[in-house]
Amino acid sequence: MGFILRPPLRGLFEPPIPIVFDSFYQNQRPGHPGADFSFGRLALNWKPEIQVEEVCPVTINPSITDVLRAYRFLRHRIRHTPVERSFSLSERTGAQVYVKWENTQFCGSFKIRGALNKMFSLTPEERARGVVTPSSGNHGQGVAFAASQLGVKAVVCVPGACPRTKRQAIRRLGGEWVELRVVGELYDDAEHEAHRLAETEGMTFVSSYEDAAVISGAATVGLELMMDEPELDVLLVPAGGGGLMNGVALAAKALRPGIRVWGVQSVASQPWVASWEGGKVVEVVYEDSLADGLTGSIPQSLLDLAKTRMEGCFAVTEEEIAQAIAFLHAEHHQVVEGAGAVGVAALLSGKVPEVLSGLRVGVVISGGNIDHGRLMAVLQRWG
Repeated sequence: MGFILRPPLRGLFEPPIPIVFDSFYQNQRPGHPGADFSFGRLALNWKPEIQVEEVCPVTINPSITDVLRAYRFLRHRIRHTPVERSFSLSERTGAQVYVKWENTQFCGSFKIRGALNKMFSLTPEERARGVVTPSSGNHGQGVAFAASQLGVKAVVCVPGACPRTKRQAIRRLGGEWVELRVVGELYDDAEHEAHRLAETEGMTFVSSYEDAAVISGAATVGLELMMDEPELDVLLVPAGGGGLMNGVALAAKALRPGIRVWGVQSVASQPWVASWEGGKVVEVVYEDSLADGLTGSIPQSLLDLAKTRMEGCFAVTEEEIAQAIAFLHAEHHQVVEGAGAVGVAALLSGKVPEVLSGLRVGVVISGGNIDHGRLMAVLQRWG
């Protein structure tokens, strides 16, 4: 069944874009028709009257149509998180700064968008084999939640650096359907184990970033941001595996081609910065970071994609990230994890590689899952 998407984009789409609700979501029926799954205020309502066509995106480079399709699927299942003008950041930078609060999303992170979009698109055969996914913590929560609702066995592999609060959430959300495995210390260790299980056990591998459905889901962050503030000039997005910033850049530039998008990461883990100029992935040394959600190597496929969509990537220090966490807590009464605070750290430190005065700047706060002890330590030092 086709439908016409008429998002409140203040005239950015004219005429409305026709989207076909296709077999990318043909398998979203979670067990039996009419089921209603509650998670806080989240309800996953299967609508059995929807008819589907045999069309499915298969590339790592999703289009704006794929993003709009993901939005259509997700919009009644997750929260359209608020976008607010930060007067304190605006005063400090001379720009009009708008903050997208994905730390208020279900599961405390944008990651549930891509995880749900991917998990509900799996075929019955893929589900029957069970799912394995690597995660620094937030993606694993989304996969765990989806697995428990679909009745799919899943293994979530996390590194030793994964904060306790994220591990506990994965276990709680997944229940009997999910096994949590702690592997090594770095994200790459967890990813290697997940690939091993997929190869040796025949499980379905679900990437946390290098996947068209995951990127399309993450891109809805950018779509919502542009819906609420369609005249932004610059966007600052956390740079981890690359799914979020590539997706946000896709959505933002489809709606406003002249917008400039920058990726931000920590100096403790900066493969994007090291790899950008030469266009080839460079291996870097990873150190312990407040931005644990951004650590890990990056794929050449997403580097190539980012080079076509983004202006570049740069890094902020661990101290600047800590100061940003404390600033957001004091000025906005928001709990933000290190990975989510890097864009604000860039604004406070003046490290954005262009003059922002007089511009409209959007900042994505990607998550808020930080251990209480670590948050208290940051606030005692910088609060």
